[in-house]
Parts: sequence; structure tokens; C-alpha cells
Amino acid sequence: MFDEYPRPQMERSQWWDLCGAWEYAITGTDAVPAVWDGEIQVPFSPEAPASGVGRTVGPGDRLWYRRRVDFSGVPGRVLLHFGAVDQTAQVWVNGVEMGAHAGGYTPFSFDVTAALDRDRTGELLVLVRDGTDTNPMARGKQKTARGGIWYTPQSGIWQPVWAEAVPETYIRALRITPDYDAGAVTIDADPAGTVHFQGADYDCPAHIPVPDFEPWSPEDPKLYEFTVTLGQDKLKSYFAMRKFSVENGRLCLNGRPYFHNGVLDQGYDPQGLYTYPGDEAMLRDIRLAKSLGFNTLRKHIKIEPLRWYYHCDRLGMLVWQDMPSGGGRYDPLVIQAPAIGLGGRMRDNRYARFARDDAAGREQFIRELDEMIHTLYNCPCIAMWVPFNEGWGQFDAAKVRAHVQALDPTRTVDHASGWHDQGGGETQSLHVYFRPYRYKPDREGRAVLLSEFGGYNLRVEGHTFNDRDFGYSRCRDAGQLLDKLEKLYRTQIAPAREKGLAAAIYTQLTDVEDELNGFVTYDRKVVKLLPQQVKKIIAGT
Repeated sequence: MFDEYPRPQMERSQWWDLCGAWEYAITGTDAVPAVWDGEIQVPFSPEAPASGVGRTVGPGDRLWYRRRVDFSGVPGRVLLHFGAVDQTAQVWVNGVEMGAHAGGYTPFSFDVTAALDRDRTGELLVLVRDGTDTNPMARGKQKTARGGIWYTPQSGIWQPVWAEAVPETYIRALRITPDYDAGAVTIDADPAGTVHFQGADYDCPAHIPVPDFEPWSPEDPKLYEFTVTLGQDKLKSYFAMRKFSVENGRLCLNGRPYFHNGVLDQGYDPQGLYTYPGDEAMLRDIRLAKSLGFNTLRKHIKIEPLRWYYHCDRLGMLVWQDMPSGGGRYDPLVIQAPAIGLGGRMRDNRYARFARDDAAGREQFIRELDEMIHTLYNCPCIAMWVPFNEGWGQFDAAKVRAHVQALDPTRTVDHASGWHDQGGGETQSLHVYFRPYRYKPDREGRAVLLSEFGGYNLRVEGHTFNDRDFGYSRCRDAGQLLDKLEKLYRTQIAPAREKGLAAAIYTQLTDVEDELNGFVTYDRKVVKLLPQQVKKIIAGT
């Protein structure tokens, strides 16, 4: 199920998949359990059907994991990797604490060599705490009381756990930056190694010419492979030659205006919830989006495993990456009223109003945001960073935008998706659901993004999460859904694009729990419209 190397841009030959059956226990104390509750299938959260547990971990609970590991006969050092654990994790090997990590969406690793027994075996123990929406940490759309646009909470290990063997001196990180205008790529390694590309060797940091290169695009997703060595350590990786920019109020790809015709993608699976049960499930959704005619996925309020981005890289799909939201309890006047035209733009330094009056919570958000950008920096598909959505825990968005662009000047930033625009930057972002959209150029000359719209609802009996029905405009059957979609794109999106609209992101790719406004049902068994019908409509814009 998880038999592919989890980190495609730093691939080594000797590694172990540690997913599968672990022991688990849910307790109320920090004491190691004397009795374990049973088995859980990692990397599925205990709330997910695929975990085999079917239990919810509350804010006051402790979630424990335990399993044996065996690296006998393995030379060198052993690195233990966690793709993501929600929200905080402490890790021990043979009773020796390896360390801790705070933040439920980004990977972390430990060198466990010294803690292993002489025969290179050990007991792995993990303690997880998850406050969901009772603390200010990033939580996305998880909510202790799910319903509507808020979903079943996830806890614990929800991305692959794995280990790999490395020599005493090994490469810890790569940073890959294509320079499209110069026809070159800069590759750096920590510590510095040697890059092997197209028969030549380059010392890091290496500025490598790529003559007569093929530009990467959704229509032609050309990837270039290379290797990096440092002594006995060897990594396989790849890059793409592409450039993202904003010019004259338009989003550009490789120096030319390129309309981001996209769909919102929340990445919830009916069996794994937060976790896709393997590559085929990831590919199913990405390929569906392409078959419908979309060239962009807005990965909404969630960060996927690295293999998901790899598939977008190689199949050709632009990605707008959201930072999962956090903060305190949201004020409806801040996050909901603007959707129906009530309330104007608010200044987001009013921390209490935006549920961000906790200074430590704001600092934690920036740490998690930085980890996300560092983790995904090398992925060619990512075109846009989205730090805040609809005012959910938003704060100092103009400063955060500048911070993000300093970390990564190669991409654009949608600093306040939906409303509460703080001015500046290169983009203006709008969500329009309950009224017709009419394009207006931005006063500051920024690219105008229609970053959410549509949301047409069609219930398919026998293929729903429950008997609830959430959407922005209900349809009685597929015919009415098709007619509404065609009219929407013909009368609103196409004219707006002609006048200067830079991007349009339709809501959404799949049904998600109560939400029935996807192109495919939550169980992925019924695509509501023929892909060629939708593709024809999308192509008209």
C-alpha cells in the first residue's frame, strides 16, 4: 500500500516502510500504558475507517503508538522519518527520547542509531497530543463538533512512517532553484556534495546550464533527473525548468500569460479521511481534475505527502498550496458575513477580532508556515502560496506575505484568500458564491484571482456521507448541474477572463462529508458529469 519511496526528490536505495499494524492506546495521562487497546493501521488516524479503530481522540486524551523495529545487518546510521503527526509528537526508541515535534502537517526525522540495541533492533514509542480547535495550532477544517464546511477531526500519525540507512556523512537537505531566464538551475546540498547531470559533475552549490531546455507546463510536464553524491551517500532527484510571475496584472508561466483554470481540492478520502490509501488514490483524483479540463488544483487547508506533489509534477498540474488555518474560536462577523456582502475589509492587526490574540500561537503559525515552504520548495508544480483563507486566524497578512516571498521569491502569494485584503503584493483574491461575478480591475494593478466560486450541489443517493446536504446552489439532477455550470462559465468567467481575470478556482473537485458540491461523490464511485462535457465548458474560458 505504501511501497513507494516517500520523498521522491531525495531518494535513497536502502529504506524500510514502517506502516502497517502498530499497537495503540488512548489514555488520560503521560504514563506509558500498562495495557494496550489493540492494533491500529498506520498511517491512518484512529478516526478514519481504514485505521481499524473508529475512535475519536479528544483534546484531553493521550494517543500512544508502539511497535518493534529491526535494522539488523544495516551498516551506517538509521534515520527515522514521520510524514506528519497531528498535532504534537514525542518519540522514544528503547526508552531513549529522540525528540519532539509540534505541528500536524509537516515531516520530521530523528537519527535513532545510538538508541538501537547491539543487534540494531528496538522498541519504537510515540506519544501524541491533539487539541484540534481548542488550541491555536494549525488545524485546517478539522473541528471537534464537525458539520457543514467543518470536517471530522484527525489525530496522530496520518502520513507514512519510514526509515533509511545512511553513511556516517550524509546529505541532509537539497535546495533546487530553476533560473528560467538564464537557462540554468542552481542545486545546493547540505552538506555540499557533487551533482551529476547529463554526464557532467558539478560541486555544490552548483549553477548548472541547461541548454535548449524544454519548459515545464501542465501541457508538457518535462522533468530532468540528476543525482547527488557525498562520499558513500547517493541521492536521486529531479527538477523542472519553469518560471512563475505576475506581469501587467496577469499570472504568467514561463514569461507568458497563463490562465489558472482550477478547482478546489481538499484531499479527503472516504476510508482514510486525511490520508490517501496509496498512490493510486492520489492519482485517481489528480487525473480526474485533468480529465475535467482543469490545469490547477488549489490544495485547500491541508498539506499532502510529498508523493502527491510528485504526481502533480510529472502529470502536469499547477498547485496553489494553502497553509492550514489555526487560531482561536472564529467570529462569524469576520469569517462568514463577507460571503453575503456584509462587512467590509478589516485590518488584521486587530488580533482578538481575528482569533489571534495569543502571541505564542502567532509565532507557532509562522514556524509551521516556514516548515511547509521549506518542505515543498523543490516541487515544480507549486505556483502559489496561500497563507490565509477567509480570515480564519488571519493576522498581519501583508507582513506574512513579505515573509513568504523572502523565503521563496520564485512563486506568487495570495496573502488573503477571499476577503480582508490588506493591500500590496501582486494579487487580489476574491470568493464569490451568492451573487453573479463581474470583473473589476484592481486599483493597485494587481492580478485579480477568483479563488473560490461555484459550489453547485448535487446529491447522488447511495453515495453520500450522511443525510445532510450542504452546498451553495442545489441542483435536482445532472442535467440541471450541467446547465448551471455552462451558464456560469459562459456568462461570468469567460467575459471576466477577456477583461483581465487571471485565475478561476471552482468549488470543488470532490464531495466532502456534508458538502455535496463536488464533481465526484465522496466515495469516488460516481462522476456527476461526463468529463468531456465539463472539459468543453472549461475550454470555453
